[in-house]
Amino acid sequence: MPSLFPALTDGPPDRPALRFPERALTYGQLGAAAAAVVGGVRGARRVAVWATPELETAVAVTAGLLAGVAVVPLNPKSGEKELGHILADSAPDLVLTAPGAELPAPVRDVRRLDIDITATAPGPPENAADPETPALIVYTSGTTGPPKGAVIPRRAVAATLDALADAWQWTGDDVLVHGLPLFHVHGLVLGILGPLRRGGSVRHLGRFTTEGVARELNSGATMLFGVPTMYHRIAEALPTEPELVKALASARLLVSGSAALPVHDHERIAAATGRRVIERYGMTETLMNTSVRADGEARPGTVGVPLPGVELRLVEEDGSPVTSYDGETVGEIQVRGPNLFTEYLNRPDATAGAFTGDGWFRTGDMAVREPDGYVRIVGRKATDLIKSGGYKIGAGEIENALLEHPGVREAAVTGEPDADLGERIVAWVVPADPQSPPGLEELAEHVARRLAPHKRPRVLHLLDALPRNDMGKIMKRALSHD
Repeated sequence: MPSLFPALTDGPPDRPALRFPERALTYGQLGAAAAAVVGGVRGARRVAVWATPELETAVAVTAGLLAGVAVVPLNPKSGEKELGHILADSAPDLVLTAPGAELPAPVRDVRRLDIDITATAPGPPENAADPETPALIVYTSGTTGPPKGAVIPRRAVAATLDALADAWQWTGDDVLVHGLPLFHVHGLVLGILGPLRRGGSVRHLGRFTTEGVARELNSGATMLFGVPTMYHRIAEALPTEPELVKALASARLLVSGSAALPVHDHERIAAATGRRVIERYGMTETLMNTSVRADGEARPGTVGVPLPGVELRLVEEDGSPVTSYDGETVGEIQVRGPNLFTEYLNRPDATAGAFTGDGWFRTGDMAVREPDGYVRIVGRKATDLIKSGGYKIGAGEIENALLEHPGVREAAVTGEPDADLGERIVAWVVPADPQSPPGLEELAEHVARRLAPHKRPRVLHLLDALPRNDMGKIMKRALSHD
């Protein structure tokens, strides 16, 4: 298989590659430091990486991929029980980490290799591994049981990054800025490996701040990756931070992912900066499936069209394909293409259940598709598809409608059993002013006017905050109807 990172050997060695706060590496320095690590991991079957937002993590993952060794990124915020499960399941030969890192008990049982980013070694050619060789084993969030290790082959990494280069017109001249964690697909594969595959550079903020975004975009960065929580903070800060307005207005591309960006935040950012945030859609198991294209229409509330090489279809509950792409008919997304994972590690049952007989992956995400191919996700099949009064309703569009009400700061929507309707729609709202929250009748009328009467909430719960995970996704299973 051709090199994942041709710029490490073919590009100018003094070209900037990675910058984290206070420290940076050129392509020449990265290649030399990674080559030193390759010598320490050669012969290993798998290596874990203690994936802190530091240069050492990027060097460690790059070295593992150069060596043809499967890399298991570990979330430093995971509890000991989860870490113990992941390490027992993946059985890494060693753990790569920054010097001085204090590792929790389960990780201390694995042989440790500290990463020295100043080390140098002759740069061996990249292991010409088979395209199906595992590159990464990334563990899912485990919302319905212990986390499963999705085995992501080298061809999926290459296919996704090359498809995004096509969709986003992403080149080696781009400078990416982000502050995403490095233990998942968004921050690691797109945010670190993406620039390195293009021969461009990445400036990682270490920790996301609007000041950091403004500083980097105003000093040469061209692209920003973020999650909705980050863009919400940006939207809130724009009225009082003129440097941030200038920064976003000058960016070539603003990309949001990992969860839906509320339309309200889309509109606030566009009004202040004249720039539209584009969204894309992916999963651990599939890497990236769709995106709004850089040369396409940035349509708020949609995740664009299938990426080059990706087949996408919607299916009914009985598995038959949805035949009407009318922007209203809801179906489950299934995808097929070179971007897919190969298996769940040690879980042949789960792997078999995830695919149809003809190779389509069942995402569990529900969507509608516009006549021109644009995809609009309305929620997860397990938690966001509400069957009420004979209608199939996606929670996402109701959440967006609620967020357009001036009295709503945050919103989540779920369904609960109802003897008459089958399920009734429940709104969980964080009010903008806790002293004067909107009432159920007011919000129900607001939604009914914007969407349809059958989509109005029937129950309202007021909260101080919504439960969220590290990626900013709302954890709906933590919302109790009691």
